[in-house]
Amino acid sequence: MTKKDDETQRVQYLLDIEYHYAAGELATRFFTELKEAGRIMGMRCPECQRVYLPPRPVCGICFRELEDWVPVSDEGVIVGCTVVHLPFIDPMTGEQRPVPYGFAIIRLDGASTSIYHFVDETDEKKLRVGQRVKAVFREQRTGSLHHDIKYFRLVGE
Repeated sequence: MTKKDDETQRVQYLLDIEYHYAAGELATRFFTELKEAGRIMGMRCPECQRVYLPPRPVCGICFRELEDWVPVSDEGVIVGCTVVHLPFIDPMTGEQRPVPYGFAIIRLDGASTSIYHFVDETDEKKLRVGQRVKAVFREQRTGSLHHDIKYFRLVGE
């Protein structure tokens, strides 16, 4: 016999668990290149020539195994963007992110896929699809995309 929802006892609590996981061969190389060389790397499909960033083991179009690592530019174009006015705790720092801040989906030159990241512009009239951007790297890198690239800054059209 099953209890009705109003008869079921519920316990609510916050559980904080520290854990580590293996990033895998592809992500490990990607993050190592980012940390040690300040270089953004993707993987090219031998069939359709699409370049995946972040790297993945198989092409999503051709289903071919990817093996060729290629450098991707630190410059690109905004393909989607917004200015965020809602504060939140940044999971990368554990601190509240100052608002407002720009956030964008960015297609780096040489890549066929996009990444998302912070942008140093909060003027909604200046932050737009098609705007060119360039990565600003931190001096001390850790091997994390959202840490090692501090943000993207707007550059000329």
